Amino acid sequence: MDLEQLKVTRYVVRDRVATITLHRPERLNAWTGRMHAEYRWLLARASDDSDVRVIVVTGAGRGFCAGADARALEGHVERGGYDAGLGHDVAMPGYGVRPEFDADFAYHFGVPKPVIAAVNGPAAGVGLVLACYCDLRFAASGAKLTTSHGRLGLPAEFGLSWLLPRLIGVTRAADLLLSSRCSRRRRSRWD
Repeated sequence: MDLEQLKVTRYVVRDRVATITLHRPERLNAWTGRMHAEYRWLLARASDDSDVRVIVVTGAGRGFCAGADARALEGHVERGGYDAGLGHDVAMPGYGVRPEFDADFAYHFGVPKPVIAAVNGPAAGVGLVLACYCDLRFAASGAKLTTSHGRLGLPAEFGLSWLLPRLIGVTRAADLLLSSRCSRRRRSRWD
């Protein structure tokens, strides 16, 4: 893959900061297999670039990532099975550091550079997962963060039930994980 082949992400390096932008603003950057493959490739590229010191992940338009694309999920149902859409040649950023990091989204822990989530709007489902696996998270005032599995009767995805309590505490995590209620970033007196 090269930068000209990107369809649902964007990549810019400026002042030693690599910015990966999820770029499906018309769908609030809903996650697809293509986006996952491009994201991993860009994360590996930034990890390997000696001129990059930090990686920022954000979303185009008014959303960070609204979760899995519902239309894509409907297609999986019609085909009778799930296809992650990653292929066999998917990039493996962060792999090989520790065996427990060699899994979807846990690979962030093996990336040798800080990864910062700039949450500019809704982060739901896999979008919340992505933000949680980043090293730091900054959310715009009014950004909504939520799980989505609870409303769908599914288990928490990608280790979120392990990670979220470690980030925000057991009680707040249980509220989000069990209810799929939104947590909103409110303006503080410091804004």
